[in-house]
Amino acid sequence: PMTPLNLTIDGMSCGHCVMHVQKALRALDGVEVQDVKIGSAALHFDPAKRTVDDILEAVRDTGYTPHPAANV
Repeated sequence: PMTPLNLTIDGMSCGHCVMHVQKALRALDGVEVQDVKIGSAALHFDPAKRTVDDILEAVRDTGYTPHPAANV
């Protein structure tokens, strides 16, 4: 089963940032991107294929600072 994950992301300021983060997350196997906005992302991931750290690292590699948000 897929696990939901919400991120707050520091350093994003425009639609260009959103595209970068979306592209990085979509490139990860086992991750389904629900929504990326300036400052946040909502996704589901398969814990058998990906860890939260993998996902955070992918966002960090785009130059932004992600933090897991409390799941709503």
